[in-house]
Amino acid sequence: MPELPEVETTRRGLAPHLEGRIVTAATLRRPDLRWPIPAEIREVLPGQRIAAVRRRAKYLLLDTAAGSALLHLGMSGSLRVLPADTPLRAHDHVDLALDSAGATPGRVLRFNDPRRFGCLLWQPAGEIHELLAGLGPEPLSEGGDGAAFNGDYLFALSRGRSAPVKTFLMDQRVVVGVGNIYVAEALFAAGVSPLRAAGKVSRERYAQLAAAIRTILGQAITRGGTTLRDFISPDGAPGYFEQELSAYGRGGEPCPRCGRPLKQATIGQRATVWCGHCQR
Repeated sequence: MPELPEVETTRRGLAPHLEGRIVTAATLRRPDLRWPIPAEIREVLPGQRIAAVRRRAKYLLLDTAAGSALLHLGMSGSLRVLPADTPLRAHDHVDLALDSAGATPGRVLRFNDPRRFGCLLWQPAGEIHELLAGLGPEPLSEGGDGAAFNGDYLFALSRGRSAPVKTFLMDQRVVVGVGNIYVAEALFAAGVSPLRAAGKVSRERYAQLAAAIRTILGQAITRGGTTLRDFISPDGAPGYFEQELSAYGRGGEPCPRCGRPLKQATIGQRATVWCGHCQR
């Protein structure tokens, strides 16, 4: 599933082509993806100008005066801006037609989703969709809902928690967008074992973890995300951060620091790789 860097890469690729454009029509080739596509997408969105393309956690929002189209790529979804007459491929489920931009004829934002685990929903203006309610702060900003994302924040929230620190950091109510790939990399960078109880990690080490999360996510965005399974960016180019991963997916291989074999186990139903010597 695309994680925060992949979704942010998609947002940055789409924004120049969508912001300021008017949605002229919505073509839905099926009534649902993961959930039913609400009537507002067909009845309210057309005629609206896209004021901004935002990301909240792993969701993309196309903001208009009437509300926001809320999109999630799921396991295999992709979004591309294409000439309106581009032939359809299998699993091209949604087209949002756009008005012409100067000499550029009208195009479409096309949503392709083979597994249909993605979604296209509607958030009325002035409201927060239930999928976004209760989410934690953004790791790459100074915080969300007034809570700054830093070591002090993580330390305070973790007190008394016996769950593994990896599980704690993957809780979207704690911090959004830090999925399995990047939490593994951050824990390795900070030298923290994923097995350690969240409540047993010190304030100093949480400061190191928060810094590592920011750095690794920022590097992944700069490099276009991580090529795993089906992710492709809007320009058709795959991400290429995967070759730089230190821990994720490398169980049994030598640790990049000490050379000992990396350990692998399942934590919270997710494959977890770490160095038993370098991460404590």
